[in-house]
Amino acid sequence: MTTSTSPVTSTTTWQNWGRTVRVQPVRMVSPGSVDEVCAVVRSAAADGLGVKVVGAGHSFSPIAEAEGVLLSLDRLSGLIRMDRETRTVTFGAGTRLHEVSALLEPLGLGMENLGDIDTQSLAGAISTGTHGTGLRFRGLAAQVTGAVLVTGHGELLRIDADHRPELLSAVALGLGALGILVEVTIACVDAFDLRAVEKPEPLDAVLESLHERASAVDHFEFFWFPHTRTALTKVNTRVPVGEGRTPLTRGRRWFDDTLMANGMFRMTCGIGRAVPASVPWLNRAAERLTGDRSHSDASSKVFATRRTVRFREMEYAIPADQAAEALREVRDLIERERWRISFPVEVRFAAADELWLSTASGRETAYIAVHRVIGEDVGPYFRAVEDIMRARGGRPHWGKMHTREASDLSGQYPKLAEFRTLREELDPEGSFLNPYLRRVLG
Repeated sequence: MTTSTSPVTSTTTWQNWGRTVRVQPVRMVSPGSVDEVCAVVRSAAADGLGVKVVGAGHSFSPIAEAEGVLLSLDRLSGLIRMDRETRTVTFGAGTRLHEVSALLEPLGLGMENLGDIDTQSLAGAISTGTHGTGLRFRGLAAQVTGAVLVTGHGELLRIDADHRPELLSAVALGLGALGILVEVTIACVDAFDLRAVEKPEPLDAVLESLHERASAVDHFEFFWFPHTRTALTKVNTRVPVGEGRTPLTRGRRWFDDTLMANGMFRMTCGIGRAVPASVPWLNRAAERLTGDRSHSDASSKVFATRRTVRFREMEYAIPADQAAEALREVRDLIERERWRISFPVEVRFAAADELWLSTASGRETAYIAVHRVIGEDVGPYFRAVEDIMRARGGRPHWGKMHTREASDLSGQYPKLAEFRTLREELDPEGSFLNPYLRRVLG
């Protein structure tokens, strides 16, 4: 892990990737060692300043907003140690997910599951509930077996099977409210490839058998462009490394992912924003242009996609068996309100876990995500979709836009009161709180 003798400090304005948060903290620091993190926390407390940690800035919610000290984990990165017998690997908390995959590859290991964005920091991904897709597989935080964090006292706390193991289910997905993660230990699996099959299918047929489809394969998801009748399905099957590996050629990857999925999509979103009446036609054109493709490659290369079109997102977690009906309601809503929505709706799945604040805690989960390109008004669309999801016991993704508060989230998270008690123990002065965390935690 990278170390240094003094933190790097600046006073520049910070904004997140989705441009939903913009803030000028009193100071921004980038510690190069664990000791420096402890010193930053103690110094901030002496100055009466709060501390918030930022990773890659990929959260759409203001979970990392800081008016006091904004602390970057970028210099706390890299592989710290591994245990070959247990296949657990410890990383600096600021390690980017794509770096995690690259470091695991020569060890013959991989992550159990990944999301479709790999630019996040490891700490940011687990702290906000990044999940990926697959009813047989849990989100990233559920893969955590140990952590080291700096508490509000500026002291180190180790949590693993031998040190306060009862706290792991809270700390693994702690929203940045319990302390500053500096080390994270992950339970890895033997490396594997993914065989990907992507194809358009009639939306109604997909919805008729949605839960069965998701249950029958390793990883299933689909996108639906509003104003069309087609689901763009993706099935990823786990296979041994190198078994019939057929990666996309450089030319095909450039055409599909750079030109079409980003370049052309940016252009159509721009047209749709300028001329909303054109959106249904543009989406139907995209429906016709989307072709079949299949390929196989190392799991990390198939899980992740590159996205350069900036957008804003809200995502809700609901019981998996309610996904089809919920999406039908979203479709009917868009038609009824005559909205023109250029960005696709995304549907994914996850296995249940036991983490205190996980959106998949205690139940098989479907995730329905809605988006709008930057510059479009998200308000009416997101609020109406949120109402649909709340009626189905929906839990909002902690790192994405929503309007929920602690008073109505407590019914969704039975351990929320215990989490608040733990937060007060580890951070009695509220050094790691900000307006967003006060809103959702109380």
